[in-house]
Amino acid sequence: MELQFYITSFATLFVVIDPPGLVPLFIALTQGMDDAHRRRLALRACVIGGILLTLFGLFGEQLLGFIGITMPAFRIAGGILLFLTALDMLFERRTQRREGQHADPNHDPSVFPLATPLIAGPGAIATMILLMGQTGGDWRGAVSVLGLLAGMLVVTFLFLLASPPIERLLGRTGTVVITRLLGMLLAALSVQFVIDGVKGTGLI
Repeated sequence: MELQFYITSFATLFVVIDPPGLVPLFIALTQGMDDAHRRRLALRACVIGGILLTLFGLFGEQLLGFIGITMPAFRIAGGILLFLTALDMLFERRTQRREGQHADPNHDPSVFPLATPLIAGPGAIATMILLMGQTGGDWRGAVSVLGLLAGMLVVTFLFLLASPPIERLLGRTGTVVITRLLGMLLAALSVQFVIDGVKGTGLI
């Protein structure tokens, strides 16, 4: 495989996963948690997201085809689930946890929505399937792509680790404002997922 392929693949994964864009969302989803808890959630989200992307990269096309699920359907489902999270952020249903500045011990956003669909979302899954397909079945190319994915997850984890000082810089009022704004943007992103999914079906 050419060097240009690896550079393009890494850049594509960076754009699709968007580690800098995950930081404010991570702050909003983990507000009130201590740094140690946040580190555990960030690590768990990256590991689970990495496992999902690896599995889909290796077997995704065959798996989705076998159970009759298309990528457009996957996008629509992911968009709907993400929209529910956006509503939670907009209307602050976790008010009691946030006012007490203590995390609900039962609240764990590492699997949903962090690992999926924010890290291992429809776009990232489709990208992994495409990149693995471009290796032409060469095991060395496949290992290299998986290595690039691992590197991207390390980058993502480092960005998430930087969230506590960013939150302290924003302060409580700034964090609340950012949470509301990001809830709106997340709602728009979820609707875009649904629109892309519907377009992929050929209905519009």
